[in-house]
Amino acid sequence: MTEPAGLETDAVWLRETMVKALAEGGVLVDPAWRQAVETVPRHRFVPGFYLPADERDRQGLTVWEPVTAELDHGRWLAAAYSDTTLITQFDGDEPDWKRPAVRHGGAPTSSSTLPSLVVRMWADAEVTEGQTVLEIGTGTGYSTALACERLGSADVTSIEVDPHRLETAASALYGCGYTPTLAVSDGLYGYWPEAKFDRIVAACSFRAVPPALLAQARPGGKVLLTLSGWLYGYARVLLTVAEDGTAEGRLLPGTVSFMSARTHAAPAFGNPAHWAAGLPEKARTTRHSPERITAATEEAFHLRFLAQSSVPSAQMTTVGEVVHLVDVVTGSAAVLTPDDSAWRVREGGPVALWERIERVLDAYDTADRPGPETFTLHVSDGGQRLRHPQMPGLMLPRP
Repeated sequence: MTEPAGLETDAVWLRETMVKALAEGGVLVDPAWRQAVETVPRHRFVPGFYLPADERDRQGLTVWEPVTAELDHGRWLAAAYSDTTLITQFDGDEPDWKRPAVRHGGAPTSSSTLPSLVVRMWADAEVTEGQTVLEIGTGTGYSTALACERLGSADVTSIEVDPHRLETAASALYGCGYTPTLAVSDGLYGYWPEAKFDRIVAACSFRAVPPALLAQARPGGKVLLTLSGWLYGYARVLLTVAEDGTAEGRLLPGTVSFMSARTHAAPAFGNPAHWAAGLPEKARTTRHSPERITAATEEAFHLRFLAQSSVPSAQMTTVGEVVHLVDVVTGSAAVLTPDDSAWRVREGGPVALWERIERVLDAYDTADRPGPETFTLHVSDGGQRLRHPQMPGLMLPRP
């Protein structure tokens, strides 16, 4: 790849600045990962991406501005070497970066994860030299390149469900001299031709641990993935796989969210008003406010995941000040309405959605509000259970 005059010099300086900031922030503790970040040119993997405009449009939607070297060279290069997630695709539609257009709203479906999180993932998975690695979610290929730089291309396999994304990533990887095994494949099923692996690391989230990933890990191998669900609660877990194929591991601290594996994405549920219309008129005062799982805090982020584990097929949306819970699987619904300093709830269907969530919140408070690192996940043929010594076990949905 031919670089314009001065581009590589600017890129090296910006990369050094980013590395220094990450090191000062305690991210690049391992010298080998620091060397990888110092070496891999992130700008080669993000020829185009979107950044949010300062203001929303008239409909309240986020305005996403395309950024490329041709449109604004300085902004593009600076963003490429910032510790920021760069959105590269919306709604599964591959952009034409030669003629990119401004987007209004949309659901991100591919991105280049912020470098600090990429390094944190590899480090949390305890990846080191001599191991074989499966990465789920190639994306732009930047994370794959870091693994290749650290381990050597021969020990890295990376899969991506989107063939266009993989083609672009492959071009960037090969252009930089990295030759990992790449394949178009659904992360739910891993990649049997290269199994078994010492480490499996997922850059997307799953509602439950896919059994194929445990089957493709060597006994004693580790699987790092993010669990999520239709309430958009997230938790990262590091599992160790036993000889019998079962696995156990702890939840990891910190607020991290990844896009869902596409086959695990939430389904459409229609008009929330239609669901509310069928609920009983009688309401009760809630024991807990919905802000306990919706606030922008570390605790609320953790609680949303715990709540989600009790109502795994529920979804939530807010219309004005009214909070709606809808479960398309069981046909249940709940509506929470503010009433002075309290909240009132109406719920109906086979599952009392908010009552179930409140039971989890009650147990959490009784257990003295334990953090995520105090929970373990046990995976076997009998199911996937989240455990805590002072709280009732929570079952994850069947994968």
